[in-house]
Amino acid sequence: MKKIIFAGGCFWGVEAYFNTIDGVLNTKVGYANGNTEDPTYEDVCTDSTGYAEACYIEYDEKQLKLEKLIDAYWKVVDPTLKNRQGHDEGTQYRTGIYYVDEEDLKVILESKDKEQEKYDAPIVTEILPLKNFYDAEEYHQKYLDKNPNGYCHIPKELLKKH
Repeated sequence: MKKIIFAGGCFWGVEAYFNTIDGVLNTKVGYANGNTEDPTYEDVCTDSTGYAEACYIEYDEKQLKLEKLIDAYWKVVDPTLKNRQGHDEGTQYRTGIYYVDEEDLKVILESKDKEQEKYDAPIVTEILPLKNFYDAEEYHQKYLDKNPNGYCHIPKELLKKH
């Protein structure tokens, strides 16, 4: 089992989307790569903690290659927007790929270079080792499963199993 963490705006939709992909074993939402210990949602919303709303993903690398997972990620973010996705704005809504295994960096950078060919503007998605991750509060976990009509910046048709 391998791990990767994606930040792509509001974490509710990011988690719901990755839960539709075969080979994803487990997801949870939380706060990645910030500067304080044990942040709350309210702390993160102050724009002063340095955290990104993110989805922590565990996947079966025999069933799902990292390249495919990153390709799926690029489909649901605009990587040229800084600190914004959909209607959400603030540093916590930045895009980011945070890796646990150093060996994944090469694959991530190759994917970014390939994705850059689709844009005139530069990709501003952070690509960094995971510094820290704190689980979000329980009411955020699997939020769109509990609240199917809840807000999501990702088109609903992409939230179906594929």
